[in-house]
Amino acid sequence: MNTFLIIIAFVCLVVGIIGSVVPALPGPPISWVGLLLAGLTPWVSTSTPLLIVTAAVAVVICVFDYVMPSISTKRFGGSKHGIWGCNIGLLVSIFGLPFGPTGLFGLIFWPFAGAFIGEYIKKQDLKPALRAAWGAFIGFLSGTLMKVTYCIALLVVVIVAIV
Repeated sequence: MNTFLIIIAFVCLVVGIIGSVVPALPGPPISWVGLLLAGLTPWVSTSTPLLIVTAAVAVVICVFDYVMPSISTKRFGGSKHGIWGCNIGLLVSIFGLPFGPTGLFGLIFWPFAGAFIGEYIKKQDLKPALRAAWGAFIGFLSGTLMKVTYCIALLVVVIVAIV
C-alpha cells in the first residue's frame, strides 16, 4: 500500500508541475495532494503545520495567478480601461470564448488583447496600449513562474524526505 501511495504521490507531483503550464489542470493543488499522499507513507514525514501552510500557499498562488495580469498591467502604466480590458480578456480565456477552448494560447492572448484594446480606447495611442498589454503578458509569466516554482519545491521536499 505504501508503494502505491508513493507512486500516486509522485504522479500527482509531476502532473502538478505540468498543470502549472497547462491551463486545464490546477497545478499547485494537485502537487499539494501529492505531498499529502507522500506524507501518509512511512518514508515521508509531514507535519500538520506543514500541510496547512503549503495548502494556504497553494490557494494564494492560485488566486495570484488570476490577478497578476491585472496588477502587472497597472504597474506598466495601464489605466482602469486597460485593467478592465485585461480582466475581461482573462474571463474570455477562462471560458474559451468565442472560439471554443483556446488553451495556453488563449490564456496569454486574451488578457494581452483586452489590455491593449482597453488602453487604446482610453488613450488612442499605440505605445501606451502596447505597454499595458506587455504588462498583462508579464503578469501571466509571473503567475506561471510562481506555480511552477511551488510545484517543483514540493517535489524536492518529497524527494529529499525519501532520500
